[in-house]
Amino acid sequence: MAAAVLLGAVAIARRRAALARAAGALGARIAPTAGAARPAARLGLSGAGLALLALAVARPQCGTRTEITRRTGLDLAVVLDASRSMLARDVLPDRLARARLEVSSLLDGLGGDRVAIVAFAGEAFIQCPLTGDAQAARLFLRAVGPDAIPQQGTALANALLAAKEVLEAAEHGPRTRVVLVVSDGEDQEGGVDEAARTLADAGIHVLALAVGTPAGAPIPLLDAGGNVAGYKKDRRGETVVTRLDLAALQALAARGNGEVFDVSSPERGVAALRAALDRMERSELEGRAEVAWEDRYPLAAFPALLLLLAALLVPEARPARREAAA
Repeated sequence: MAAAVLLGAVAIARRRAALARAAGALGARIAPTAGAARPAARLGLSGAGLALLALAVARPQCGTRTEITRRTGLDLAVVLDASRSMLARDVLPDRLARARLEVSSLLDGLGGDRVAIVAFAGEAFIQCPLTGDAQAARLFLRAVGPDAIPQQGTALANALLAAKEVLEAAEHGPRTRVVLVVSDGEDQEGGVDEAARTLADAGIHVLALAVGTPAGAPIPLLDAGGNVAGYKKDRRGETVVTRLDLAALQALAARGNGEVFDVSSPERGVAALRAALDRMERSELEGRAEVAWEDRYPLAAFPALLLLLAALLVPEARPARREAAA
């Protein structure tokens, strides 16, 4: 800022010196409209305007006001199937990777909602407690896999009850609560109907996101490098084919007052799931008073614009005088 004003002043002085060298004492007659006052005034107005504009851009603040902020949302517990059947590749790249991808996409649109993650196979455990930090939930989501759960199987009922405990342990009183089951629908332990009714009686909605296809695919066996070393076989030596059990997921959602979505269906995918969540009533999660500073930048911005406009309106040279005709 100061450098620009200094360069402008040097330019004015050089023009005056050049005129004096070229015309000497006749300078006033040769260039009667030339003068230093008007260029200096333009320079001063421009410099002052730019200085105030820089001050406005810095957003000066003075004084405070109290604001009441309210955060609304719902509580969502994602129950993610991490059994080895989720390694089948009837959806690409495989069921589990696709499930993590879809849930991660869902987290991007949760806004003020809170989310928990419960992983299950032969047993269920809380991967991520209820949190409003989507980035933290996404980190826990990436760690879900068959190797993280030593006991294999599909204990879906235990996972549903674990999700219920997570939601009921939340603070700030009652609110809309949802359990989202992300699975291929296979269950080996039983008790899913009773668990779903228990959640429904507690006022918890149960939704399902189906991952897989009815045609199914074999369950790959991976080596240490993550490459397919073979496929799971039964006691008779035949390759085991895992298939999507959509009927089981539909029954689960019906008992939980929810609905079923499918990652393989464009019309019933994550976008439809997010729309269904958006239609649910949001409760106030928290409300608090915050002290905010008052912005004062308009007090500098408006005069700055006036000064810059005035600098544009000041002519560079004096108007030529009209001499009366003889």
